[in-house]
Order: sequence, then structure tokens, then C-alpha cells
Amino acid sequence: MGSNRAPVLDGRARPRQTFSMAYSLQIVVDALKPHELADWWAETLGWAVEASDEAFIRSMVDQGFASADQTMRHHGVLVWKDGQAVTAGPDAGSGQPRILFQSGDAKRAGKNRVHWDVRLGGEDKASVRASLEARGATFLWEASQGPHAWFTMADPEGNEFCIS
Repeated sequence: MGSNRAPVLDGRARPRQTFSMAYSLQIVVDALKPHELADWWAETLGWAVEASDEAFIRSMVDQGFASADQTMRHHGVLVWKDGQAVTAGPDAGSGQPRILFQSGDAKRAGKNRVHWDVRLGGEDKASVRASLEARGATFLWEASQGPHAWFTMADPEGNEFCIS
């Protein structure tokens, strides 16, 4: 019979928490230019930039819930100025992973505490690296552990990620 206790880092067992459903995940990244970075990551991941609901944005401004200076045009589309999200595709549901790029006023300093790994599914790392560099990424270093090897890169705003 299995235990209802889960070991934790300090070695003591604590009751397992059980949840009735899995949670969805949104990762939020501060960006100097959130719309441009969202475009870059959507192309890199083969994901989609979330569509803007221009009618909703206009209604929020018209009703006084937002101001026109909180909006802008990006690729000819009315968008919220301070953020843009990307998802795993145009048909991704609300439970799918989402990355939100939001306005931040400071360039990243120091090493990321969190980064993501882009798994290439068999594509050649060197050619993907060259393609990413041509689009503004920076190669930082190559590393390996056992038979697994990866390149650590930085996106156009300096956020680190790995390709493997």
C-alpha cells in the first residue's frame, strides 16, 4: 500500500495535497518591447500571437475603463500597449500554456533564475542556432551532461533559453 505522505527536501514526510483539477500555466516575462518580443518568440516556437479584440479595447476606452494612451497599433492592429501573449496556436484553449510579455522598464541584469528549454524534436541544433542568431538571438555557451548537449542562447532582450 502506498503512503499518503510525500517526502520533502528536509526529509520529513508531510500529507500529500490533492487537487480536483490540473492548473493551467502562464509564464510572464518583463520586456522593454513586449509586442516585438512576443512576435519573436511566436516565430521561434512556432506558436501564435494571441489575436487582439479591437472592438473590446475600443469599448473599454469608450466606457472610460481604459484610456487611449493605454493602447497602440502594432502591425496595424489596435492592441493593449503594455502586453502581448503567445500561445501554442490559434486553437489553443484556455488550459494551454501561455507566455505573456508585459512592459518592464529595466533591462535584465544578471543571470535568469528561470529559463525555458526549447526542445527541437530532432532538428539540427547548429542550424537552428544560426537561424536564431540571424533573427537577433545571441549564442552564450554550449554545455552537456552525459549524452545530452545543448546551446544556451539569449533572446533579443537578453532572456536566456536553451535549445536541445
